[in-house]
Amino acid sequence: MTALAAVLFDMDGTLVDTEVLWWEATEEVAARLGHRLTRADAPEVVGRAVEDTAAHLVRATGTSDPDGVATALTTAFQRRVDDGAPLRPGADRLLAELARAEMPFALVSASPRSVVDSVVGGALAHVPFALTLSADDTARTKPHPDPYRTAARRLGVPVTACVAVEDSPDGAASADAAGCTVLVVPSLLPVPAGPGRIFADSLEDVSLDGLRRHVRERATGL
Repeated sequence: MTALAAVLFDMDGTLVDTEVLWWEATEEVAARLGHRLTRADAPEVVGRAVEDTAAHLVRATGTSDPDGVATALTTAFQRRVDDGAPLRPGADRLLAELARAEMPFALVSASPRSVVDSVVGGALAHVPFALTLSADDTARTKPHPDPYRTAARRLGVPVTACVAVEDSPDGAASADAAGCTVLVVPSLLPVPAGPGRIFADSLEDVSLDGLRRHVRERATGL
């Protein structure tokens, strides 16, 4: 029977309330380019890597400088993160529970390393992550499986014995493709149901015992 070996957390919108900050940063850059951001843009913004959102703004505005747009997005987002990123409800309690139980847990983010380091050095400075991964640490980031596979490999555990905690469609797709059990706690975008996906309204509803049960149930096909 497969036992839970590690918990792999997304960062933006999952542990810290930064998806709103990312939206604001994208809104700012889009306005500079003459594009008014609306809910129709959300699938290309929420939970997406910087390069993906930059490519969307390039398509929407006809600009010819995707690298410049990506840099502007990172700068605008970094400025907001540096001003403070509040924790999501229940995050602190769950992380403390895992630490007390000596259950390995890691941060697996699609944000650039500079942003990850800012959050880990700020709002999450007290959290003993086994490791942190950013978009800069794998050849491909979410929705590809590379980040979660890499995290499991570096932790020395089977990826199928990991629970990934995610809030976005792209993040859930990444964890699914890697082979994780996926716990979805949606933030700004709805996430479709799927095999191996469990849903919670808030991290306040999540416990270590529950995560262990989800892995057992998936392994036994319940």
